[in-house]
Amino acid sequence: MSSELSTDLAANYAQGQFAGRLPWGRRAALIVIDFCIAYLEPGSPLYAAAEPARDATARLLGAARASGVPVLHTEVRYQPGGLDGGVFYRKVPALRCFEAGSRLAAPPPELAPLPGETIVTKQYASAFFGTSLASTLTALGVDTVVLTGVSTSGCVRATAVDACQHGFLPFVCRDAVGDRHPAPHEANLFDLQAKYAEVVSEAFVLERFAAIGKAAA
Repeated sequence: MSSELSTDLAANYAQGQFAGRLPWGRRAALIVIDFCIAYLEPGSPLYAAAEPARDATARLLGAARASGVPVLHTEVRYQPGGLDGGVFYRKVPALRCFEAGSRLAAPPPELAPLPGETIVTKQYASAFFGTSLASTLTALGVDTVVLTGVSTSGCVRATAVDACQHGFLPFVCRDAVGDRHPAPHEANLFDLQAKYAEVVSEAFVLERFAAIGKAAA
């Protein structure tokens, strides 16, 4: 890469017409992606120091529930041996954390699904791949998805890209997603904002959820 291209990344992307913005749509849902003990327990092969993202997600969950915003959760589950994980399972040994019965696969108590909230079980990075998520969102009349969870460079990114490709407006909450290192975290947030999604703050989402609650009152 030439020094001219790498001098100012933001300016380079803006010059290349990557400065578009997506509008907030008519009906939103909150999707909590794969938040489980594996990303929060030191010593776990997937530990991501994601406690701040967990806390932000918990606040968004409370706001969504209070405002009547649909909440969906995703989880990764594999049969013993991971045959249903295919190449992905073979590539990433840490995915053994998600074999059926693993304690590390459980959500932390503050992010546990409530009765009636949809849980989407998946085997690959995107919450849309091989699941009923798109049909469920369509049935709910949802056109806007707020994404939280882990990891930014993996399942969050893949879900955001697929949301865009399925025609949903993806809003990734920067404060409520986490990764194992700041470099892939920031690089993927930058690229998502440039090409596929809106990367927004917790305050932005809380404001939108509050407005939804007011309109429904």
